Amino acid sequence: MSVAYCLLCYRKVSTSGTASRPEHNWKYIKNIAKITGSLLLGGCLLFTYEIQSLRRSITLDTQAVRQEKLKSYIYLQTVPLEQNDFQSFTNRVRKELHKTARKALEASANIFQREKDREPHSKCNVEDHEFPMWLLLKKTQSPEKMVRLEAVESLAKIHHWQEYQYRTVAQACDRRTIIGLARSKDTDLRFFLPPPTLPKANDDYSIEDRLRHLLSFLPQSELDQCIKYFTSLALRESTQALAAQRRGLWCFGGNGLPYAESLSTVPSEKLEVFSLQALLKHSKISSHVDKIVSNGGLQLLQRIYMLRKDSQKIQRSIMRIIGNLALHEHLHVDIVDSGWVSLLAEAMKSPYVIQSSHAARALANVDRETVTEKYPDGVYILHPQHRTSQPVKADVLFVHGLLGAAFKTWRQQDRDQPLDDGTSQEDDYTECWPKDWLAADCPALRIISVEYDTHISDWKVKCPADRKSMAYRSTELLSKLKTAGVGERPIIWVSHSMGGLLVKKMLVNASKDEDMHDLVKNTLGIAFFSVPHHGSRLAEYSVNARLLLFPSVEVKELSKDSPALKQLNEEFHEIVKNKNFKVVSFAEKLPTRIGSMMKLHVVPVESADLGIGDLIPVDVNHLNICKPKSKDSFIYQRTLQFIVDALAGGIGTQ
Repeated sequence: MSVAYCLLCYRKVSTSGTASRPEHNWKYIKNIAKITGSLLLGGCLLFTYEIQSLRRSITLDTQAVRQEKLKSYIYLQTVPLEQNDFQSFTNRVRKELHKTARKALEASANIFQREKDREPHSKCNVEDHEFPMWLLLKKTQSPEKMVRLEAVESLAKIHHWQEYQYRTVAQACDRRTIIGLARSKDTDLRFFLPPPTLPKANDDYSIEDRLRHLLSFLPQSELDQCIKYFTSLALRESTQALAAQRRGLWCFGGNGLPYAESLSTVPSEKLEVFSLQALLKHSKISSHVDKIVSNGGLQLLQRIYMLRKDSQKIQRSIMRIIGNLALHEHLHVDIVDSGWVSLLAEAMKSPYVIQSSHAARALANVDRETVTEKYPDGVYILHPQHRTSQPVKADVLFVHGLLGAAFKTWRQQDRDQPLDDGTSQEDDYTECWPKDWLAADCPALRIISVEYDTHISDWKVKCPADRKSMAYRSTELLSKLKTAGVGERPIIWVSHSMGGLLVKKMLVNASKDEDMHDLVKNTLGIAFFSVPHHGSRLAEYSVNARLLLFPSVEVKELSKDSPALKQLNEEFHEIVKNKNFKVVSFAEKLPTRIGSMMKLHVVPVESADLGIGDLIPVDVNHLNICKPKSKDSFIYQRTLQFIVDALAGGIGTQ
């Protein structure tokens, strides 16, 4: 305003008169200059005062600004979610993710590529604090395998990063790196993106209906009687459940009779178990796995897995199916992209050995970077379950017996039983001593536990056609163990009850098969825990009560002095005589309670005596002879010493 006023006055002065009165004009100019100068000076002083007041009243958090400068992001373009195009949503997100990751890597390519052409201390557009992260990421994609493995190992050891750094790596690393991180010990779960969001479930289309729909799409060829049985059972129970929802079975006319509905209603969890059993059988057939994946099996199983967090049984069945699918390398991309690796990585950290071992098997089958073997259904690796740089020098295989299992047979003696050797019940309890104790004492071992179904009575057989002889089971297990690489290094067998007979049968069969000679050649020792080499009294009891128990094939083969057992012993003695490997046999001295009315020596000492190697009677019953009371107990220490001696000091203890 002051400047405009000056100009106006100047114009007025210049046009108001002639040059005859110059004194008058200069007087006006001086007055205007005084006024203008005062206004300018006052304005400057006022401006300075306001600035100083503003500085005193406003405090800038420089630490927050610094944190923002340190951040780097990978931005994903959001895609609107529409119900109609949901099927393409995952693909679009995946494309955007990969595109953004490639851009991020290209931004730092001048750091990691053509190292010879770069100056030693050249600068680039990556902050100094981000350099190690991007360097590790680049190394994980190196053409040299050892560089990749070392980079993944270094990433897995990082636990001090900020949240955004883990998310950056999770979005930028490739499938091979994700698998490696999942199989690395103590990996931070923030390295893994959550599984892709599944479509919203339709309330009119239940989980049971989806499972039934998936089973109906699977081929009906190459099916044995058990697969047909479980499939028909799942479909039949689903039909009954549907009829119950409509208030009454069709045979009652659907009139909703109260007792008809109550008798026909099947819990949804039971229906899922039936369907998963059928799907598990299908997942073992190579020609069926593609159909399972192409019809949305991975996503459906993931939905059930997330919904049934309270059911370890259902989650284990699902992980068994994923482990079977992972046996086929062409399905690895689908398994990783569907988000299963993050779920398996989380399951690996489970405190329950069964859960973590099922996840370890599935991840080992997916990891083709460091694992050359494959683990079929029923073959579980107990150690090493994570990637390790320590070479494996020998295999120790655990084979359970009648009504046993890959994990529960080899647990520590149950805590509810009195401990009379001074051991405190407050000591750490192990659900699987081979995994916890033996792996710690002999880290250079690969420890494997096998599992197969057994039954005392045909009343208990899940599938009517699942009445398998010892010869059949030995052939089946030999094939699985060969796939797992058993026979390529020294072997120690540890067996309980009928499992010892199965081990002998496998060795006899392997000695007659040229392709399996390495398994016999590399066997250095066998530990037998109450193995009925000459029959079991349990078989005599079951046969005498056969009208009530309907003894199974396995029990009938355990009859005292049966011709099959006699022939097996003779053939096994010939193998031992020619091979001369070490043998130790533990025999039970206490009877085992059978039911609530009877106690029985399941395997008498004379039947546990093979006539080869050492025979060690122990004051325990049949069930506890393979369950040490503690790590310092005689049974465990004697077993550990036998393993070390049989391997001739090739592993050593720690």
